[in-house]
Amino acid sequence: MAINKSSIDQEAVEKAIASALEDFYNSLLKKIDEINITDLMTRKNPYLYRAKAIQSAAEIVESVLSATVSSSEETIFGTCFFEPLAIAVSGGDKSLAEGIDVIVSDKENNTIYAIAVKSGTKVFNADSKKKQEENFNAAAKLAKQAKASYQPIIGYSYGKKRTTGRGKPKIYREIAGQDFWQELTGDPEFYLKIIKYMGKQPELYLEKYRESYNKASNRLVKQFTEVFCDDDGCICWEKLVRFNSGYDEPRKTNVDHKNGVFFFTFE
Repeated sequence: MAINKSSIDQEAVEKAIASALEDFYNSLLKKIDEINITDLMTRKNPYLYRAKAIQSAAEIVESVLSATVSSSEETIFGTCFFEPLAIAVSGGDKSLAEGIDVIVSDKENNTIYAIAVKSGTKVFNADSKKKQEENFNAAAKLAKQAKASYQPIIGYSYGKKRTTGRGKPKIYREIAGQDFWQELTGDPEFYLKIIKYMGKQPELYLEKYRESYNKASNRLVKQFTEVFCDDDGCICWEKLVRFNSGYDEPRKTNVDHKNGVFFFTFE
């Protein structure tokens, strides 16, 4: 049984996807344009780069930049693409409750669906899964006040999730990939149609994405060289490790995140 019992309007879905893709690329490009080398190097392992005998600033930059962009893409895509799409095809509304993305009120069956939309199936650890349960329990009080049946769902937008029936019974259901989109729309093929509905929209952003990425790469190499290399161009590993892990707090002066120079002294 589908959560949305109305027929899916293909034109409306295509418009929702086009809008979601625009939001995704705008957010991603903004993230890339704002990246600076100091933010990146506080989160990366300088010992690993030294152990790999890396001698090129460009090689380190490409490693940290690609990893950071990849991680950001997944998070941004879930928020900008999967969530709006789930709202559009479920006939629901964006939830204001913490940890819940979509609320669908099925008045015909007096049921409230509380849906947490996730990307892949590996997003939870023990603590975050416990927090999700707490969020569902909090939202259940609203359903109780409305005297409606309550169905909490964790929906994974891609991947597979099979429940074993073992362990402590859960207050929510977990469904993924084809099962999730079929639950929302009633269409077992909808998970495939998402690709079709994208059409040629992604290609419209390819040039802007490449331009932004290449500019970031050039900017970060320049910053890395200015901050973490000696005058002869060799990487100063002690300075890099001290910045990354030392007790002393670096004090930045003359900072221009996009184009400027980074100079450091230590307190």
